[in-house]
Amino acid sequence: MRLEYDRDADAIYIWLREVPYAYGEDLDHARRVDYGHDGRPIGVELLGVSRGVNLDDLPEAAAIARLLQSQSIKVFA
Repeated sequence: MRLEYDRDADAIYIWLREVPYAYGEDLDHARRVDYGHDGRPIGVELLGVSRGVNLDDLPEAAAIARLLQSQSIKVFA
């Protein structure tokens, strides 16, 4: 799992696994989950992260919470 934080865009992308992208699904206006051809999540895009991040319905939410907290990003479970 790795994270890329774009402070200017106030956005984070978290790679859950390194496989090719097949499709994505928006959970809401600030959260998107990307999937591989096998239908399993490969990454998560989070927008507006300076206000905090809602982890509801995200894959691997506990691991994502730890990663975000290590970057001083507020999380909501």
